[in-house]
Amino acid sequence: MAASKRIDPFLKTNNDTGFGTNASNYGGRFINRDGTFNLRKEGISFLNRYSIYHHMLTLPRWKFAAVIVLFYLSFNLLYTVIYLLVGIDQLQGVIATTPWGKFKEAYFFSTETFTTVGYGRVNPVGDGANFVASIEAMTGFLSFALATGIMFGRFARPRAFLVFSEHALISPYKQGTALMFRFANFKDNHILTDVEIRVNIGLKVPGDDETRETAATYSFYDLQLERTRVESMPMNWTVVHPIDEKSPFLGFTAEDMKIADVEVYVLIRGFDDVYSNFVQQRTSYTYDEIRFNKKFIPMYRESNDGRTTILELHKLNEWLQV
Repeated sequence: MAASKRIDPFLKTNNDTGFGTNASNYGGRFINRDGTFNLRKEGISFLNRYSIYHHMLTLPRWKFAAVIVLFYLSFNLLYTVIYLLVGIDQLQGVIATTPWGKFKEAYFFSTETFTTVGYGRVNPVGDGANFVASIEAMTGFLSFALATGIMFGRFARPRAFLVFSEHALISPYKQGTALMFRFANFKDNHILTDVEIRVNIGLKVPGDDETRETAATYSFYDLQLERTRVESMPMNWTVVHPIDEKSPFLGFTAEDMKIADVEVYVLIRGFDDVYSNFVQQRTSYTYDEIRFNKKFIPMYRESNDGRTTILELHKLNEWLQV
């Protein structure tokens, strides 16, 4: 692999990324674009690995709402069947005479018990119905307490509302070139302060026998950036890594990056004034998401009245050929 021979052997590697070095045991990228790790665990049962709390916190809003509604309907249908099995005669105040009418009476009694509303026309009179109603009432208030906690957790959970450019670019920079990508905070009022960024790369380096895939290993390097911190970030930030004698990318072509299986890892951390807490977000760019001889176009302009700066988020991914 010719590309790896261009890397200065005196460049300091970063051995603290948390990733291993055996290239033959990896599949795909290390970090997905949404910041999650591209990793699947095996060897322990799914139930022991599964975190229902994390799943409920990260579900899309419509799916979370659907889960709550389905849970509510399912439990009430279950208790309705139990009341019918115990005997509809143990529910006093039922006026329906048809099977469907009795089912509806039992179902709505279940919903009133589950929510502890208890309107009063239908009430249990038998031991069996009273026992089931007492269990359902306990299930109901515990369920609502759990749902309330999860809803508050989703609402109050700090998160970074950052959107990244789809591609990283190799662009002209001063007398040479630089690796660039950009990101912006898309949520109104969630201004980040004391923002720090760290960028690493991983690339495949062959062993002594370049014809053996098993001999290849991964090396990781910190990329030196034009700027690693900003005091506040109301607009976008174009991150710049100059490709000079201190860069592992010096002399690389697009083909070299492909052969080296290059991946750029990004970690951003900042203080969100709304949450009054620190938030962070990860992403990565693989070699096929890096474009050569391109440069970003500006994504902000002055308003028509000249009093406001307009950040045009729809231009985040727009670039020009150079």
